[in-house]
Amino acid sequence: MQLFSKEDLIKALRAIRSKGWIPNARPGNTGGVGNTLEDLLGIKENNLPIPNAAEWELKCQRQTTISLTTLFHMEPSPRGLRIVPNILLPRYGWAHQKAGSRYTLGEMSFRQTINGASRTDRGFGIVVDRKSQRVLISFSSSEVSSRHKEWLKSVEERTGLGELNPQPYWGFQDLSHKAGTKLLNCFYVIAEVKRKEGREYFRYSTIKMLQRFSPEKLIAAIEKGQILIDFDARSGHNHGTKFRARPDIFPQLYELVTEL
Repeated sequence: MQLFSKEDLIKALRAIRSKGWIPNARPGNTGGVGNTLEDLLGIKENNLPIPNAAEWELKCQRQTTISLTTLFHMEPSPRGLRIVPNILLPRYGWAHQKAGSRYTLGEMSFRQTINGASRTDRGFGIVVDRKSQRVLISFSSSEVSSRHKEWLKSVEERTGLGELNPQPYWGFQDLSHKAGTKLLNCFYVIAEVKRKEGREYFRYSTIKMLQRFSPEKLIAAIEKGQILIDFDARSGHNHGTKFRARPDIFPQLYELVTEL
């Protein structure tokens, strides 16, 4: 693998942009836009071949995407309790849609994408407590949709209808360390997409260099519902808890944005 300086990588990205429309190297793969760019750069799985590469990320997305961008994975505190599989799933889970077919009859699911601007139809939301310096997950039985009344009744029987106890949370400092380590600086590339004769093509038209990730902007974005927390657990496996950003929010999390 060729070793780039940061300046060489910038030149390589500009050269790729000048190529115009490039066929998807991974047809059928939802991550094809990023995989194709990595192939063109001659790198694997975001292994940026530059000095101090740990300080840089490569993020790529389709121009018209409505998909969320995963920022990082981080389980809630108190971590020793393993809150997702040990508390949220057994106390607040519901029957997995494939229970009895792909999975055993008793398979449970806890899949929720939660934000700070509104509650989900099962009453879950995010509360940013600046006094305690915590981002907390909250439950309100009064916010549960009537279509989930049978599930709510089961929650009452299992654990009651009060606030989560203990409440899952992330400390501001922990989030700052995690995000600052993972996303300190970033090359952010946006690709236009078109289809021709049944084949997909990308044009990597926008390249931005994002520097100095801002923990304060991260917390503010969580408060506004621009960054969401995604739980994805079932009885047999916890797929991990993700912090995910709405499209176009990512550059707003940095102090310095330079369009190349």
